[in-house]
Amino acid sequence: MIKKFLLGVLASAFLFVSCEDDDTNVVSTNGGTLSGGPFTFYVDGTSDYVTDISLSNDIEGENTTYVITDDAGNILGLPATITDLEGVDFDGAGVGVCLIWHLAYEDGLSGLATGNTTADLSGNFDFSNSLTVNRLGGPDAGTLVGGPFTFTAGDGVVDNVSGITNSGTPNGTNFSYIITDEAGTILGLPGTLTDLEGVDFDGAGVGVCLIWYIRYEEGLTGLGAGQSASDLSGIFDLSNSLVVNREAYVNAGTLEGGPFTFTVGDGMADMVSGITNAEMTSGTNASYIITDEAGTILGLPGTITDVEGVDFDGAGAGVCLIWYIRYEDDLMGLAMGESASNLSGTFDLSNSITVNREPYTNAGTLEGGPFNFTAGDGMADYVSGISNSGTPAGTNATYIITDDAGNILGLPATLADLEGVNFDGAGVGVCLIWYLRYEDGITGLMMGENASNLSGYFDLSNSITVNRN
Repeated sequence: MIKKFLLGVLASAFLFVSCEDDDTNVVSTNGGTLSGGPFTFYVDGTSDYVTDISLSNDIEGENTTYVITDDAGNILGLPATITDLEGVDFDGAGVGVCLIWHLAYEDGLSGLATGNTTADLSGNFDFSNSLTVNRLGGPDAGTLVGGPFTFTAGDGVVDNVSGITNSGTPNGTNFSYIITDEAGTILGLPGTLTDLEGVDFDGAGVGVCLIWYIRYEEGLTGLGAGQSASDLSGIFDLSNSLVVNREAYVNAGTLEGGPFTFTVGDGMADMVSGITNAEMTSGTNASYIITDEAGTILGLPGTITDVEGVDFDGAGAGVCLIWYIRYEDDLMGLAMGESASNLSGTFDLSNSITVNREPYTNAGTLEGGPFNFTAGDGMADYVSGISNSGTPAGTNATYIITDDAGNILGLPATLADLEGVNFDGAGVGVCLIWYLRYEDGITGLMMGENASNLSGYFDLSNSITVNRN
């Protein structure tokens, strides 16, 4: 193409000379010979200037200039001097090829203007050879697809990434994967995807890694472990990053001990003891947690000594659960009144140990009797003078009359009701009088049942005998 262009120039010059009168003194023009280049730049936003261009001294012509064209001969610029030429930024021209020429010409030249083509020139002129400026598209790292990845660091289990792909069409002479921390410090440079998938992130400790892909040309600086990716300099392109979360390894282990059952409200301290942990635990922070059955946090004893110092007697009737937690500094929700189910952050919760807090019931001690009656003589037989020498406790109370096998014959609610029972009609045999204090939920307390089948929270006093002779 360049040869055709030069032939056209020579032909134009020939026609110009041949059309002159024979007596005209024709001036021979010579554009000289350019040396330098070729130049190769990447269109990457960094200014690209040509340098070290020289021109032979055999120039002939009243006027001279440099001409920049594309490879089709379209005039893109007319820098008058070598200084002007070296001030041209080729990065703004986009991807393609430029040609640099030197032009010598006489007055009267037409068509020498930006936007025209060299084929439009008319007059006495001569072009030098051309120097090539290759304007290449910069490297393209494409777009990484995969992750994010979340691993538990320090648990001894190998943590490898996998399934990473590139959805773009990367180009560039050289390439590598880059692993950095969140601040961009380069931690590793696995050359290939296979190398990347062989990296064990378990040994990197807690934190965040970023995986990048880079395509670059020769001359890149700053690509080394310990350097910052923000300090890379040269011709390169960096992909998006994929996140690798390296969470702390926390293990609360397994609690052993209990379950514990206490009678609360009896004034006696109720302490747990003998709780152990069957595993090797890990985690920056630790605490025990006491919750109710619904998971509401009631206490946070820091150590096993603190746990064993808790007096469950004052907690009232119900169920407590004892847990052990190991956690990192990002834990949220670990506070009295919060629900353990709302804990958020890096933590591990052990199994729970149950503490049953049964209500305190005390029927006391009945005094009175025994009573001896003659049954069936038609005379009413009533007990009297029965008293309780204890300090009964319990939400509900009643007296119970049973036979000597424990079968419930009557349930007089009060002492007055009991003293109103006529045993003369019961026939010959033995009755037993008991006093019962109990909590809601008791079962088996009804006529015809056996007192030995009572179930729930209750206490039964001693019995007083009624002999029906």
